[in-house]
Amino acid sequence: MTMALLIAALLMGFFGSPHCLGMCGGIVAAFGLSMKDISPAKKRGLIATYHLGRLLSYALLGLIAGLIGTTVLTPLMVGNSTPRILLGLVLVFVGLTMLGLPFLNKLERFGMRFWQTLAPLRTKVFPLNTIPKALAAGLLWGFLPCGLVYGALLIAVVGHDPLTGAVLMFAFGLGTVPMLVATHETVNWVRHHIGRLHLRQLNGAIMMVSGLAVIAVPMVMSNMHGHMNHEQMNHEQMNHEQ
Repeated sequence: MTMALLIAALLMGFFGSPHCLGMCGGIVAAFGLSMKDISPAKKRGLIATYHLGRLLSYALLGLIAGLIGTTVLTPLMVGNSTPRILLGLVLVFVGLTMLGLPFLNKLERFGMRFWQTLAPLRTKVFPLNTIPKALAAGLLWGFLPCGLVYGALLIAVVGHDPLTGAVLMFAFGLGTVPMLVATHETVNWVRHHIGRLHLRQLNGAIMMVSGLAVIAVPMVMSNMHGHMNHEQMNHEQMNHEQ
């Protein structure tokens, strides 16, 4: 199940990355302008560093989400099917979000208040000309309010332990990297094909179906197993009577 969640988080990041580009395009442009006088080799190192910082922030958020899931939800999930049902519901919810339903808009607005409090720190990372500044910029960038990130954090909450939550969020962040480091021409090509083929919506539909399957399939299998056991007991009773 952890591998399935890992793949879901990675694909969620990749197919949702056009949304990330809309949210983060201004930040990437500002970073680029602050590095305009830096050599290409050093610039590549700084770009890799601030993306690493962003992924580390996601991992930290995933760690916290996993900790919340462990401490708050685990006591309610002992000896029952609640973990599986909750995971299925989260996947359905995230799938609906990727299909475009604005469930997390209010949460984005709430996160924007925190983002504004970081403004004094954000100004101190410019110009982006050293590794420590690039890392700090990426760490701050990871706290930019984003509904897609919040959806991924819901998956981290039901990951059952903090480490899994951190890994899931790191994988989600990896999925967003290609779009955010691609050239202008490549970005247009990827956005066109993701939009034309409705790949984000397709991934959202797959996540919905997966969530429903996580909920329903074990129930169906359990009912079938119970029915088979009942028939076997009846058969054994008939043989005993004979």
